[in-house]
Amino acid sequence: MSRKRKYFIKNSRPEVAENIIRHIRKFRSLYIMCHIPVFCWISLTVLQPLLVRESNDQTPTTLTGMYTNFLLSQKQRMKTKYCKDPKTKPKVMSFDDIILKLGKLAFKQLQKGNLIFYKEDLEECGLDVNEGSVYSGLCTRMFQEEKSMSERNVYSFIHLSIQEFLAALYVFLINKNKKANPFLKSSKKLTCILSIKSLFKLHKAAVNEALQSENGHLDLFLRFLLGLSLESNQRDLKELLPALELKRVDIKDTADYIKKKIEMEESTERTINLFYCLNELKDDFVEEIQKNMSSGKLSEQNLSSVQWSALVFVLLMSEETQEKFELKKYKRSDEALMRLLPVIKNTRRALLQCCILTAQSCERLSSALKSSNSVLRELDLSNNDLQDSGVKLLSDGLKSPNCQLELLRLCGCNLSARSCESLSSALQSSNSHLNVLDLSNNDLQDLGVKLLSEGLKSPNSKLEILRFSICNLTAQSCESLSSVLQSSNSVLRELDLSNSSASLCVNERLSGCIVTEEGCCYVSSALTSNPSCLRELDLSYNHPGDSGVKLISEKLMDSNCSLGKFNVAHGGESRITAGLKKWVCFLTLDPNTANTELSLSEENRKVTRVREKQSYPDHPERFDDVYQVLCRESVCGRCYWELEWSGYNVFISVSYKSISRKGDGDECWFGSNDQSWSLFCSSSSYSFRHNNKKTVLPCEVRQQ
Repeated sequence: MSRKRKYFIKNSRPEVAENIIRHIRKFRSLYIMCHIPVFCWISLTVLQPLLVRESNDQTPTTLTGMYTNFLLSQKQRMKTKYCKDPKTKPKVMSFDDIILKLGKLAFKQLQKGNLIFYKEDLEECGLDVNEGSVYSGLCTRMFQEEKSMSERNVYSFIHLSIQEFLAALYVFLINKNKKANPFLKSSKKLTCILSIKSLFKLHKAAVNEALQSENGHLDLFLRFLLGLSLESNQRDLKELLPALELKRVDIKDTADYIKKKIEMEESTERTINLFYCLNELKDDFVEEIQKNMSSGKLSEQNLSSVQWSALVFVLLMSEETQEKFELKKYKRSDEALMRLLPVIKNTRRALLQCCILTAQSCERLSSALKSSNSVLRELDLSNNDLQDSGVKLLSDGLKSPNCQLELLRLCGCNLSARSCESLSSALQSSNSHLNVLDLSNNDLQDLGVKLLSEGLKSPNSKLEILRFSICNLTAQSCESLSSVLQSSNSVLRELDLSNSSASLCVNERLSGCIVTEEGCCYVSSALTSNPSCLRELDLSYNHPGDSGVKLISEKLMDSNCSLGKFNVAHGGESRITAGLKKWVCFLTLDPNTANTELSLSEENRKVTRVREKQSYPDHPERFDDVYQVLCRESVCGRCYWELEWSGYNVFISVSYKSISRKGDGDECWFGSNDQSWSLFCSSSSYSFRHNNKKTVLPCEVRQQ
């Protein structure tokens, strides 16, 4: 919008310019057209006098309204410049005649696909260039004359959109005045003239004609033609052409026909133009989709194909979606991704994590990456069951010369070493732009790292950040990665090996990697040999010991060493245990939160429901009316815990501290609000609840 903003500010007062920009941003169809300089000029011409104040009921909100108002301004200009002067008035053709004849020229040449016309084309439509009719105050602002290479005079409208609007106006007027339908064959024209619904038949024929066009040359024409039928636009037309007879027109049949065509149409581009047509008709179908989006109800509905198409249109019109798109806000499935693929192509950041996607979606995403009009730069597919077959399909897309993807997240996607082989091949492609790759929480093992390392050593690899957290790696992986770091082709600058058993690997993020004092000796040695090799070192959840910490801390104090950040938090001997046990901590229940009918025992690690009220002191954090208790310890990030339960049933829950404690409403119960999640366990069933939405879990029940 920066260029557009500069144009409006340069050519109008700052406060008026801001009002114009605000208005155009509000209506996406206008905003998109502003990439055309001529439309910016038209917008300024129309909106400047209307938006001296911030709001104006007469301000056009559709393309048709904008171009109709533009013609009105040109009529006024022509009247002021020519018609008041007795010398020029007799020479100037009437405005109605000019519009009709220019419209006829515009339509005939548009049908032929011509943007440039000759003298004989003008004369065929009653325009005599020798009389100067073409050079009236109206035409010089919309029509231009040039010399061709053969010295022959050629003519054109100053922009195709002007030609399309005048063509639509001509067709609308001849239908209104003569019931003519230029899209019908001669044998059908008489039927159309006698028909009560001649306008609907015109619309229907125009829609069909536009859909049959191979290059979409009638798309904007169709939008204008339909928009001219609106009562609000006809009021402007009456001012433009006083002789025009106004009749109330029912456009419901036209809107319904367009919706049927949307349901049948396979082309995304044509479907989008049909929605633009509904937009020109101010149909409320798209508005209904927008309301459902705002209310969050969309994810609960089974959408029809036309509703899916409407959703695509709404999202493509959204400025926010062009920057970031989150699939889980709408639906979580392969079908949802397929339906919304045009939106994914049109966004810079596609967040598709936790959406129940499979390899089927990877095939479609691969086609999106290969698309010449894809703007996708970041793709997050974490926590979907893509498997190796999905990554292989995705890698084919990464090799495409059209692919511009820079960041790819595949955390927790059920991948093995085979996926690393596919990704390695993609990194070696001369078309690769990938500079961030996250493969955390996959069982890649050392073989996977070895296979990927071949790609990292390629001169074509642009990968700078690589994450291997929780990938079942050992020190053997460090040998492969060491060869990468020594390669002159490698541009790798950040490596995450946290939560691995790669105890002697020297690099940046080694949180939870069973690093001891010995590992710190190797790090210190590496920093001595190459003081600029490391800027940040994370050894949290390890056991470097006092001597190991001292060795690294000395490097921090060394002015020649580039190391600037060193993290050794949460260390200790327990951290050198392999597997999940190195993270273990015991949770204790908080007596200050326990309901008085809950009894705590075994050092506050056991809770029992009792009939006799406990003598707990008053406390503001206590659950007064619901039988619940919170732990003292807080957790964050990804957590896992174990507990034992017995009895009839139990609720095991996770909650924010901010959950309400007073009363027994939904705001207090675990799982009945957006502050908590609850797992219900009984001898006969299991279920999960969040925000009062229950999901029954198909688990085997334990035998009593």
